[in-house]
Amino acid sequence: MSWNGEDYQRRFDALAATGTDVHGEATFVRAFDPSTVLDAGCGTGRVAVELARHGIEVTGTDVDGSMLATAARLGPGIEWVPADLTTLDLGRVFDVVVMAGNVPLFTPPGTQAALVAGVARHVRPGGVLIAGFSLDRGYGTADYDAHAAAAGLVLDSRFATWSRDPFEGRDYAVSVHRAA
Repeated sequence: MSWNGEDYQRRFDALAATGTDVHGEATFVRAFDPSTVLDAGCGTGRVAVELARHGIEVTGTDVDGSMLATAARLGPGIEWVPADLTTLDLGRVFDVVVMAGNVPLFTPPGTQAALVAGVARHVRPGGVLIAGFSLDRGYGTADYDAHAAAAGLVLDSRFATWSRDPFEGRDYAVSVHRAA
């Protein structure tokens, strides 16, 4: 799937202009007090730019060049890496790796285990992988948890929203998995 980064970003700019908080994911991540964050599947950099604005060292990665071009325009001081998350190897680890915006659902069917393994290898010991995605598109928490466990991560907590509403089997999950 190919995107137009500028069109995608306009959606969030329009929401922000109405007073809608478009930084829930960044607020959630900041609660973990990270020094370093990998924004995996960063899109136009909305989360990464907001985290960097708060003094966090962020690297953003995405497979779509148009999205990364917009991200680079919005966050010129941030490292933006074009990469497929299923084969990602940045040669370093981060306090937090975040996959916001349904990243597992945009991965080609059958590659979710490789996706989770690819990003999990970038979580430092004791760090966390945070992912938020809809559960109504054929990939759910049981599969995600199994892929995380295979990558050496343990479920820490799960919420229904980025504002930490209780999960209780809802149709969206924000999952936090911790590395040993």
